Amino acid sequence: MPLKKRFKKKQIIFAVLLICLGALFFRGSFLKNTRNQQVFPDSNYKKVTLVDGGLIFEVITKANTVKEFLTQQKSELAQYDVVYPKSEEKVFSSAVIIIQRAKKITIKEGGKSKEIYSLQKTVEEAIWENKEIMLGEDDFTVPSRKTLIKDKMVISVTHVLIKEEIKNEPIIFKTVANEDDSLGWRIVKTTQKGENGNRQVKYKIVYYDGKEISRKVLEKSITKEPTDEVITQGTLVKVGKVHTGVASWYAYTGTLSAANPWLPMGSYVRVTNKDNGKSVIVKINDRGPFGNGRIIDLDRVAFEKIASLGQGTANIKMEVITN
Repeated sequence: MPLKKRFKKKQIIFAVLLICLGALFFRGSFLKNTRNQQVFPDSNYKKVTLVDGGLIFEVITKANTVKEFLTQQKSELAQYDVVYPKSEEKVFSSAVIIIQRAKKITIKEGGKSKEIYSLQKTVEEAIWENKEIMLGEDDFTVPSRKTLIKDKMVISVTHVLIKEEIKNEPIIFKTVANEDDSLGWRIVKTTQKGENGNRQVKYKIVYYDGKEISRKVLEKSITKEPTDEVITQGTLVKVGKVHTGVASWYAYTGTLSAANPWLPMGSYVRVTNKDNGKSVIVKINDRGPFGNGRIIDLDRVAFEKIASLGQGTANIKMEVITN
């Protein structure tokens, strides 16, 4: 083949390749632009995303404003509902329109109920939104703070106060007794006056809506020890005449009293059971017994101190007390 013809053939092939490459480039650019742009039969149509109360819808619309769009979609706004953007804003393609639906909730606090409308998501956020209610760190709600609110939900708020308190509490003194054989047997006196001590107690107290519901002792410390009160009983007994005989008993006054045929009324005697050594001092306030060697009739209470009631009588020594 002549050289001139071969050159012409190469030119033709090269031109065909250029045309093919150009066609491929044009097709790719066209498809790319088609994917990146919304193509509608009418340029007035727009693709809008509507978020209504958390639900998402894709909508094709010719509306020019948000208000017109909502009218077309028959999306009515209640008194406390909110829409973004605002109703008078224009609608563009790829716009996102959000409707927040207000929920009616009832909040109970301190014995009172209040109805509010809230756009918030959780119980805690709804309460914080209401400036009239202060929700402290320790306060709690029912349902709990993080619960998602629902329309017509009832929420109870309990205010919790936790505080520490220190109180002074008395430590009551004790009374102890002793004896003094240098004092007469009828003498009883206070030889040491008792004084209460003091204890500091720290409490942790929890209040629900101002009412105390728990009190826990955290620590105790004694700031003053109590002083015992000492009562001294005299034991010195001076005796005169001594008599021996039999003692019997009777149910009379229920006290340490006795009957004797001759001793002066109001005198005192010490009666000792000769069989066991037990003694009791009684006051003569009656007459008797008479006969059978009996020299004294003891009240039941007095007799029980020296003998068993079942034996009925006891061999005794009776000493007349002179002091």
